[in-house]
Amino acid sequence: MSLLTAPDTQTGLGLPASPDAVIRLENVSVRYRVPTERIGTFKEYAIRHIQGRVRYQDFWALRGINLDIQQGEIFGIIGRNGAGKSTLLKVISRVLAPTQGRVWIKGRVSPLLELGAGFHPELTGRENIFLNGSLLGHKRCEIDLKLDEILDFAEIGAFIDTPLRTYSSGMAARLGFAVATAWQPETLILDEVLAVGDEAFQAKCQARMETFRNNGTTTLLVTHNMDVVRLLCRRAAWLDHGSLRALGAADEVVKAYQAG
Repeated sequence: MSLLTAPDTQTGLGLPASPDAVIRLENVSVRYRVPTERIGTFKEYAIRHIQGRVRYQDFWALRGINLDIQQGEIFGIIGRNGAGKSTLLKVISRVLAPTQGRVWIKGRVSPLLELGAGFHPELTGRENIFLNGSLLGHKRCEIDLKLDEILDFAEIGAFIDTPLRTYSSGMAARLGFAVATAWQPETLILDEVLAVGDEAFQAKCQARMETFRNNGTTTLLVTHNMDVVRLLCRRAAWLDHGSLRALGAADEVVKAYQAG
């Protein structure tokens, strides 16, 4: 169990109101500071910064998000590009600290925020399995035990011993998903993973996610595919310009999003 808070907020948040909640966001906001003018070099930026001549504009990627996510559910997050979905997942994954608010997380989070994240293009698929598995916190002996299962799920074939740069986006997607889900996580975060790959691969991914759900894994799913949200998710949230526009039953949230 962990608590991530903004630097200027008080710590000591108690357990979530729901005993089954594994993730709770309380008034979470994220602000980015963007220079108002383009600065060509780092040297020029450093000089202006020292002289106090750099002007910034605040951009709020998230504003006042309150959200409880229950254990064992597949929770959908929808919204247009730039709505704040990926920022929200980074906060929950502990990649990014909130500017304001608190994030309460129970258990270990396994994020797949970007297909091929943690992969090296010059290494072979097999070498990248060990690299990515290590980044996810697994020992080499543990990866060895899962290797055949990963290869079988990814269906890379002979390409497994060729550099990753020779892979298509679909092949990289299959390998990334296979490694990230070889071990059942307590919380799985997927950002547009199901947008790449053929229908057979997507069906395999959905079947694995449903198996995880039946065994108690919580999954956060960002996707633009509303059919997948309706099929897999019981609840969903609609983000719009960093704010929570709708939260509730997946079908109702999808209807509101499409109408809006």
